[in-house]
Amino acid sequence: MANTAQARKRARQSESRRLHRKTLRTRVRSAIKDTLIAIEGGDKAKAEAAFRIATPLIDSSVNKGILPKNKAARHKSQLNRRLHALQ
Repeated sequence: MANTAQARKRARQSESRRLHRKTLRTRVRSAIKDTLIAIEGGDKAKAEAAFRIATPLIDSSVNKGILPKNKAARHKSQLNRRLHALQ
């Protein structure tokens, strides 16, 4: 347990930041999942729309430190590859 005022503040900050990052990470994962569901459903227009929503979310998660840049690039590449295979 935090014994000093500084340690208590750092504990509060880390908890609030953890919760904030959790919501961002959930938003990115949901966007990826929505895209995959649309692709598996076979609806090309819906899949493209979901991909257009997911791509900026993935990019912004890199800038915020939620995802490493290579993981984000891999997600976008795999989604794009599956989207083009739908044709």
